[in-house]
Amino acid sequence: MFAPPRDISTEIFARLPDKFRRKDTDCEFARVQTPGHRMDCFLEGPSFDREGNLYCVDIAYGRIFRASPQAEWDLVAEYDGTPNGLKIAKDGRIFIADYKHGIMALDPDSGRVSPFCIKYRLEGFKGCNDLFFAANGDLYFTDQGQTGLHDPSGRVYRLKPNGALDLLIDTVPSPNGLVMNRDESRLYVAVTRANAVWRLPLIDDGVTKVGNFIQLSGGHAGPDGLALDEQGGLVIAHAGFGCVWHFTELGEPIARIRSCTGLMTTNVAFGGADRKDLYITESATGTILRARLSVAGKVMYSHQ
Repeated sequence: MFAPPRDISTEIFARLPDKFRRKDTDCEFARVQTPGHRMDCFLEGPSFDREGNLYCVDIAYGRIFRASPQAEWDLVAEYDGTPNGLKIAKDGRIFIADYKHGIMALDPDSGRVSPFCIKYRLEGFKGCNDLFFAANGDLYFTDQGQTGLHDPSGRVYRLKPNGALDLLIDTVPSPNGLVMNRDESRLYVAVTRANAVWRLPLIDDGVTKVGNFIQLSGGHAGPDGLALDEQGGLVIAHAGFGCVWHFTELGEPIARIRSCTGLMTTNVAFGGADRKDLYITESATGTILRARLSVAGKVMYSHQ
């Protein structure tokens, strides 16, 4: 029997300032996601740069923001797109998983967003969601689109530094956040509409013996963003449930990190001087939450 997970509280680190909120604007994303309700922003994709600034995306209005360690906000970019995930590579380059276009590259100095990988062979993507960099520079990303249990055709890709693009799996009902285990022999993928996290063992030319690692329940959406702690434990943002789950490397529940505002806990990133602060996007309120954990996050390449 597993011991019950302990509860960890959160605090508000930063809230998107009113000057950046689109109070009188309608958008396609809001019409589809929340019919009949206006949306002034929808934050996701938190990622830290080497200076400790937190980048995040606004899916609804095609914007990239940067919050300083003092929670001061800057608008880095605004473009005709639907940015969903954001990660910073080892060399400092910034990449976006854009639902509308594919994988995009961001120049934070000019604010220019340009195409990086926008199709597989001759086919456009369904709708890219999130991305992750391996130690060797391989870029893994999910292609979610509108897939789900009714249409289990979501995809996971691997883009190698030499430009080769591999389709690893194309039978996922809504692939979302993803992260590798400590030795990078497995890929964890949040499968939102199945309310689960899958384990994808990697082999030279793809994946094998894909299995269900964590099965969740409840909520209005499912698991979204993922992160790994330095001991190999998995952190799962449970969108629509108002919490983040923390599991050991074996899948034993450690903690439930409760949102202090809103239920749309969508993405996570470790930060702080010792990497024990967990930052969480609460998308519905446009807020960044923070919680203190007992274990540090695995070092990401943007910090090296």
